[in-house]
Amino acid sequence: MSEKTSEIVQLLAPTVESLGLELLGVEYLPAPGGATLRLYIDVPAAEGGEPERTVTIDDCESVSREVSAQLDVADPISGNYTLEVSSPGMDRPLFTAAHFARFAGQQAKVGLKLPQEGRRRLQGTILRVENGQVAFALDGAEFVVELDNIDKARLVPDWEALGLAPGKKPGKGGNSGKHSNKPAAGKPHAE
Repeated sequence: MSEKTSEIVQLLAPTVESLGLELLGVEYLPAPGGATLRLYIDVPAAEGGEPERTVTIDDCESVSREVSAQLDVADPISGNYTLEVSSPGMDRPLFTAAHFARFAGQQAKVGLKLPQEGRRRLQGTILRVENGQVAFALDGAEFVVELDNIDKARLVPDWEALGLAPGKKPGKGGNSGKHSNKPAAGKPHAE
């Protein structure tokens, strides 16, 4: 996490929490002509794991309104920027060690800041988090990454398990797809 991102998280997390939500993380994407500041919010997990409800559009609007006013006063970003407030979605971003630990056993797609063993990107199953490192099952082996070397990470939804995978089109049973009105050679036909 960059210094600017850390500063923004520390500034905005209490405001988001005061609305009964959790600030999962922040993406600050500087660009010529105007940056993007994207906040990911969620409903805090209830005792026993999963949240009792999901983030609504009203939640995003409330956070956007409150945070926008706070950003105007604190002014941590010089120049123009666009504020986006989003729920984590099915391909939820992972920002902290606690996020990786919570989703151990699930697939994640990860981009690294610095190459490791010739890789800048990887996709594997999260095994565990310990001592500032995340272990992934990757190509039949364990691949350990320093949490500080992870640039971006997202869960990879199991669309089949969720019942959302696209269905396979039924086959045509040996038909090559070519149609002809001509009779097969050597077979009698009526005229």
